[in-house]
Amino acid sequence: MRDDGTLDDPYAPSSPTADTEDGTSTERTTAATRLRAYARDLTGRRRAQLALATGVVCCLGLTAVVQVRNEDADAATRSGSLSSSELAQRAEQQRASRSLDRTVAPSASAAAQSAAASPADPDTSAPARKVAPARPTDPAPVAGLDEDQMENAEAIVRAGRKMGVPRRGLVIAVATAMQESNLYNVASGVLPESQDYPHQGVGWDHDSVGLFQQRSSSGWGPVGQLMDPEFATRQFLSALEQVPGWQRMRLTDAAQAVQVSAYPEHYQQHEWRATRVVDAIVPAGR
Repeated sequence: MRDDGTLDDPYAPSSPTADTEDGTSTERTTAATRLRAYARDLTGRRRAQLALATGVVCCLGLTAVVQVRNEDADAATRSGSLSSSELAQRAEQQRASRSLDRTVAPSASAAAQSAAASPADPDTSAPARKVAPARPTDPAPVAGLDEDQMENAEAIVRAGRKMGVPRRGLVIAVATAMQESNLYNVASGVLPESQDYPHQGVGWDHDSVGLFQQRSSSGWGPVGQLMDPEFATRQFLSALEQVPGWQRMRLTDAAQAVQVSAYPEHYQQHEWRATRVVDAIVPAGR
């Protein structure tokens, strides 16, 4: 008990400035105050940093927006410098690129191939040139003939066609020459004059010469002309056409009517070969 009659407070300090292990109460109060001030200062710094970061982000976003708007403005400026036709063309290209049904333009190589595949339009201003028909080639020898014999057969056929003789007359003429001279242009050993002309052999049947063994002494013509295959053929066919009904006769009878041979039936054996030769020179239907 105190002198003033009050009870001692066991929990109250004995003195306002009493020392403890943690220091005086005044020192503790000062430390707490400083700690709260430091906390407030730290909180303020963090808020300032957060505000600064937020401001930086906002500034960056604003800069990006301004840049995009500037690019749009530049594009609009460039578009304003284009003509209306160019703007329409660009708009059409943009619509085509977005369309699902757009048509793909052919490449340059494809266009070149297409131009090469399709012939160019003919130039109607230039007169068309006449193309000469190809000359028919000589047929190869047939029916066992050699080249000389085949050439002589062709000479007989050409001469007969010039005269307008039917095909039957050509076959008779070729068969007759096969029998008379074996389709060679033969001179006569009895008539030396005949050997002065191109010939392919020498015979000894009197003065008979040429493909048809015609005799100048019998009125067939001059020796030099009888040695010409074309002239000799015309002489034979002209005489054949004078025979009545020759086209309906057997080949051997028609030939004998002209040649008056000692062996009249021998001409018939050559009909099939003569027919084959004429068909090779003048195909059917020509």
